[in-house]
Amino acid sequence: MTRSSVRSEVQGQMTAYLPSGVPSAGHPDRAPVGAQAARPPTPAGSAAPLRFQPGDRVMVPPYGIGVIFGTCLRRVAGTQATYYAVEFPESSSRAYVPVDAPAHSGMRPALTSHETPRLLRHLQEGRVTLPAQWSARQRQVTEILVSGDPFELATLTCELRRWNVQRGLPDLDRQAFRRAIRLLEQEVQGLEDLEALRVRELLGNAWNEGPQ
Repeated sequence: MTRSSVRSEVQGQMTAYLPSGVPSAGHPDRAPVGAQAARPPTPAGSAAPLRFQPGDRVMVPPYGIGVIFGTCLRRVAGTQATYYAVEFPESSSRAYVPVDAPAHSGMRPALTSHETPRLLRHLQEGRVTLPAQWSARQRQVTEILVSGDPFELATLTCELRRWNVQRGLPDLDRQAFRRAIRLLEQEVQGLEDLEALRVRELLGNAWNEGPQ
């Protein structure tokens, strides 16, 4: 199964399990992430899955930063498997990610202070060519947002900021701009190095700018 197909499955299951009855991709609640029949053990010689400990900060695209609460057994499609339980700050939401293959859901360690200088450079200097045609541009932007890659998000934010200052953003591009900013704000939340503080300042200023 490809990573893109797993992400599609993740989003479907995230919305299906919301207890409020109002699907919201931004608020996962008690939904298995990447839930499907249990995968076979990792073959010899292949990369071992990432291992996480309770308290680890992780990114679960496209839902944002969460914290590993622990592990639990869950039965999905008639097969019992072990899942990481991921809780999201300032929310009662929880997601479940397969322990044997967290990368298939896109889950990764959250950004650290060692990476914030690079993130800041992408925010200040990043460039990406976005299609002029609306539907093609939205597909590309959505792929970047769903990937959760902080450096791609920073590059996208820099490019949309440039567009916004030059000529303003249409509504859907502005929504994507806001989503990218929020995801990056989550990435640096709790980091107190100088570059992280500059990233937060830049993100706050970027949203309040307009055409000049």
